This record gives sequence, C-alpha cells and structure tokens, in this order.
Amino acid sequence: MSTSGPPQFRYTQTPSKVLHLRNLPWECIEEELIELCKPFGKIVNTKSNVGANRNQAFVEFADLNQAINMVTYYASSSEPAQVRGKTVYIQYSNRHEIVNNKGPGDVPGNVLLVTIEGVEAGDVSIDVIHLVFSAFGFVHKIATFEKAAGFQALIQFSDSETASSAREALDARSIPRYLLPDHVGSCHLRISFSAHTDLNIKFQSHRSRDYTNPYLPVNPTAIEGFVQPAVGPDGKKKEPESNVLLASIENMQYAVTVDVLNTVFSAFGTVQKIAIFEKNGGTQALIQYPDITTAAVAKDALEGHCIYDGGYCKLHLSYSRHTDLNVKAYSDKSRDYTRL
Repeated sequence: MSTSGPPQFRYTQTPSKVLHLRNLPWECIEEELIELCKPFGKIVNTKSNVGANRNQAFVEFADLNQAINMVTYYASSSEPAQVRGKTVYIQYSNRHEIVNNKGPGDVPGNVLLVTIEGVEAGDVSIDVIHLVFSAFGFVHKIATFEKAAGFQALIQFSDSETASSAREALDARSIPRYLLPDHVGSCHLRISFSAHTDLNIKFQSHRSRDYTNPYLPVNPTAIEGFVQPAVGPDGKKKEPESNVLLASIENMQYAVTVDVLNTVFSAFGTVQKIAIFEKNGGTQALIQYPDITTAAVAKDALEGHCIYDGGYCKLHLSYSRHTDLNVKAYSDKSRDYTRL
C-alpha cells in the first residue's frame, strides 16, 4: 500500500459497526457503497453525500466484526479500497448507528450554534471565537450568551457551505490551549446549525459583534478597549490603530519561534504578550505592546521586514482588533511576559 497521501486508517479509534468513508467520487450513490462493502457483511444503513464537498459517507454493518473485517482487510491489502477508480479512505466512525432523520440542528444553514463545553462566560473571548471560525471564511456576526446548556455562541457566515465546512472541521474539536486561560483544562466545541439566518446585533460589545457594520454603536459599558473605525481627512476609512499587531509571515524557510519574534519586536519597546497560530495554511502571530504609540512605531519600521537574510520570513503587519491577549504564560506558541 502506498505511503503517499492521507492515511487510510486510524488505528487509535475505537471500533464501531459504522465506518466513515472519505474521498469518494462526487455524489457517490448508495449502490456503489453497498457494492464496495457487501463482501464483508450485511449493510443495514448508509448515509452518503456528507460534508461540504459531498464526498464522504457512513456505512453501518449489522455486526461489529463485519466492520472490523473490512478495516483489517484494507489495512493489510496492497490494493486500496476504490470507487470509480478513486482511492477511498476508511476509518471507524465515532457514532454507533446511522440516524438519517435530520433534526433542526442538522439542517444546513449559514448560522452555527456553538456550545463551548468546559468553560464559563469570560473564559473564551469573542475575539478568540472570531479567530477560530474566521479560518473557514468571512464571519459576518457573532453573539454570545449563557443558557442551561452552558456558554454558547451564534456565528453567522455568508452561506451554508462555509458554515458546513466550519462545522465539519471543528465539531467535537478543542480551541487551542494557547488561546485559553491557564485555569481552563480543556474545552470542546459542540456545533449544530441554527434556525437563524441573519442575527440582529444592536451594539458592538464583548458579547456581540457585527463585522459587516463597523459604524454600529459601541456599548461603552459592555466592551473594553474596542477600537472604533476612524476616518481620515480624505473621507476614507483609516485602519483602526491598536496596541496589538497582527503579523503574517510569508516565505518561511526557517522556524519563527516566540523568542525570535520577541527579539525582533522588542527592539521598539516592551513586548507584553505573543501568540503564534496557523491560519489558512500560513503562520501568523499577535504581538501586544503596552500602548498604541509603541505598536505604531514597530508597525512602520517592520512592515515588509525580513527576519532572515535572503528575503526569508517576511513580515506583513496590520493592527489587530485585540487589545489584551489572553494567552498561556509560557508555551511553544505563546508567552505572557507580564507574568514571568
């Protein structure tokens, strides 16, 4: 079996009589799934055309051993499982049966209902939520609140396809530890679709944001350090200044660590906090200074600067909406120098 491409099997998963099949041909039909799986046992249910690209499916066997036989066979076979000539990747599902009747939370829409388990209100800021979900597309609006189920958020995307991609990637996953306070052991995202289509956000605050309307009034009692958009003499909107810089790093031929960034940015003033993260396949970082003036000096001096000779690790800088990063005091991806 070839070692290139994604792995076909996840050995660490708990066996299930439901198998998850990926990389299927576009709109693979039930008959094709049954044809692939029936040599290993009786198929009692299928669910096809799953995922944003409609190229995944679930197959449920009558007996657990039948599913194990199929996984075991292809794990040891030199010939991969195929449908219409495409290699199909197989793993055990985390579900134990297929339920085809869609509840309200399973009907795709452009607004996601996210329950953040293991945290209290205030542990996860709206900026962190925006950072996590905007990796999948433009986030229009966010509203957070507390319910009996716990701390929740409504997140509005442009369309159901973008929302589906975010849900598929993040459901049952965790927010990166370096974005969470030290006292939070772990937090998991439980995501379903909301019946809402257009959230009604009345104020920009620490509980709600409308990223499509920068001129929406700010609730001064419910937000700390939020920067309103400014207008220059020419009447054009200026980039709101902030004490936190967002650095995008291109042409990364060498590692860029927290210590490297601290060395570069501390030349212009005291660096309080740093967080490094991956977004859209690239490396980015947030660098916090004590004030806007210091951040502005660093931004002007370092825009387009290459950390290493030869044009490597080039910095592109903008102001962040963040004003006070909530990062782990000491880790590979973050540093809080105010607590060291």
